[in-house]
Amino acid sequence: MEKQLTPEFDGPTIFGHPKGLMPLFFTEMWERFSYYGMRALLILFMTMAISEGGLGFDDQTSGAIYGLYTMGVYLLALPGGWLADRLFGLKKSVWYGGIIIAIGHFTMALPGIKALITGDHTIQPVLSTLDTTSFFLGLILIVLGTGLLKPNISSIVGQLYPKGSAKRDAGFSIFYMGINIGGFIAPIACGTLATYDMHLGFGLAGLGMIFGLIQYKLSGALLEGHGDPPLVVTKEEISSQKKLKLIVTYLVVGLMAVVGILFMGVIPINVSAIAGASGTVIALVAFGYLGYVIAFGGLNKADKNKVGVIAILFLFSAMFWSGFEQAGSTLNLFAERFTDRRIMGWEIPTSYFQSVNSLFIIIFAPIFGALWVWLGRRNLEPSSPLKFTFGLLLLGVGFFVMYFATKIAASGDLAAPTWLLLTYMLHTFGELSLSPVGLSLVTKLAPEGYGGQMMGIWFLSVALGNLFAGLIAGEASGGTEEALAQMPDQYMLIVYTVFGSAALLFLLKPVIRKMMGDVH
Repeated sequence: MEKQLTPEFDGPTIFGHPKGLMPLFFTEMWERFSYYGMRALLILFMTMAISEGGLGFDDQTSGAIYGLYTMGVYLLALPGGWLADRLFGLKKSVWYGGIIIAIGHFTMALPGIKALITGDHTIQPVLSTLDTTSFFLGLILIVLGTGLLKPNISSIVGQLYPKGSAKRDAGFSIFYMGINIGGFIAPIACGTLATYDMHLGFGLAGLGMIFGLIQYKLSGALLEGHGDPPLVVTKEEISSQKKLKLIVTYLVVGLMAVVGILFMGVIPINVSAIAGASGTVIALVAFGYLGYVIAFGGLNKADKNKVGVIAILFLFSAMFWSGFEQAGSTLNLFAERFTDRRIMGWEIPTSYFQSVNSLFIIIFAPIFGALWVWLGRRNLEPSSPLKFTFGLLLLGVGFFVMYFATKIAASGDLAAPTWLLLTYMLHTFGELSLSPVGLSLVTKLAPEGYGGQMMGIWFLSVALGNLFAGLIAGEASGGTEEALAQMPDQYMLIVYTVFGSAALLFLLKPVIRKMMGDVH
């Protein structure tokens, strides 16, 4: 009698994967379209002169705001995941998050929408209240919405696959391809529209999120049974849910009020000082918590050592992302100010360069994956700390390339775009060496019962790196003649710092390997 095989998935499948993967793929693609489309324009809009339709902020203020924004996107993923688990459920969190993101983008686009409706495209000689209010309110909404959507959509993808499924990794690979497709298309599409009006570029980013929400809602049946809200039955549970909703409402309204008061000029502030203080707080919270877990978490010696490894790699992760995430700030401004972007009489919009990383990821991610497998079969695959070291080295080499480009800029000439393209390629290689390895390693090192918390700490390192990237942009962007003259030295300082970090990590490798124990 022929043996019947039990199907791996309960519901309908497509190409051997659950059909529910498709709406999640496209939702994430359009969400990343909205994020990277707006991010490609953000620092350009802030530093653009008011007479040209921008905000006219100086480089230090623009970089600090950029850093606070990108930090917030990762930072709010922690409470966003917590709220989904205890209040909204994963599916509703993605839905609500997407709506808030779209509202945020359209809020940023309000001056451009107003100009379209009235037909008055005259650029005002001074900033209006609508310009600043819509800009900062839009940023706050996008951060809040992304905090709800980003962590929870990935969690639903994981729920589609039964425990131990051999297809889970392949499913996530397909899902992450959606991220890079959105990241590739968005800067080109939004950047093209932004050449007419920056606000319309922000609006197109919001429209992308709307497309994602429409298909997400229409395909909802494919996600049935996944990501539902927590079951609330008893009176105590119902009462607890009501209190939690009330607390969340007050916290969100209070946060928006405080940030609004700060950024709308009611109280004079130093944005750079706020950014610096935020970085200090993040570092103290991360290491304070890790220290608490090691000292009072009831762990055995092996697990304490593994948490110690996470603490060590936290620093090197933050260092990597503080360099890598300058793509949207420092390097974006270099493309705008000091790069020859003319080809056969046509000037390439600056934002187009922000598509390069995603394109390289799409091309090289399968090659790197195959390379690790090929080396592993021959017992030659580098250890995780060594891959981290490679990531930092490649980051440093990328900035070393840019050192020569800044020398050209400081001499008064425009640098060829190939300098930026080569840098982005090297940084992409660094990302592929470090980013997936870090995520995987944290899941292996986290003691039992601490998986989610250790992953949250890891995202804090990414948030910290994003914040520092914005602060560095304010100093290394060459916005004045004096800053331009100093720019090569500032880039070389970045090179020395990154190479020094790579050398230190390499020297610590034997100690880290010993602390990792049976984890490789």
